[in-house]
Amino acid sequence: MTTNISNPEILPPGTLPKEPLRQRLGGAKGVFRDENLDLLSRLLDTWFRIPGTSIRFGLDGIIGFVPGVGDFLAGAASCVIVLAAFIRGVPMITVARMVANLAMEVIVGMVPFLGNLFDIGWRANRRNYHLLEKSLTFDRRDTWKDWLFMAVLGTALIAMAMLPFLLLLWLGGALLRGVRAPGW
Repeated sequence: MTTNISNPEILPPGTLPKEPLRQRLGGAKGVFRDENLDLLSRLLDTWFRIPGTSIRFGLDGIIGFVPGVGDFLAGAASCVIVLAAFIRGVPMITVARMVANLAMEVIVGMVPFLGNLFDIGWRANRRNYHLLEKSLTFDRRDTWKDWLFMAVLGTALIAMAMLPFLLLLWLGGALLRGVRAPGW
């Protein structure tokens, strides 16, 4: 059964469609397209272009200039893509990678001006849409790229967390060397 606009399949709450999403979109390895999510990711990340250049930016980069709430609002809009991936059954490691992309964009985006430039270059929404698209199109499950990305991110976070302690040890050692009692 092919679902089309003139004869949609209407599902009562709590039931599943008769055909899997991949079959309805063109076979087991068919093309996955969700025009609404694609439009949202383009609107947030690449909707506008600076004339005479190939630099593209979206509402995410513009909203980020609003002090205080700009990055929060853009991050909240970006959660729609991650939520759609979760609902569609994308593997948890891929959803975790999408959350990490979004978190990096929001956290770095909080830095005035430079954070907005990072938002324009990082394009978390386009990255997340492509992760969703690949996962549903090619029947992709926990891939090594997702695990590698999360391992590198985890290692970087652990290193950043250890940095203050290492700095404290270094300062303590320097202080102890400078305050040595005579004869030691």
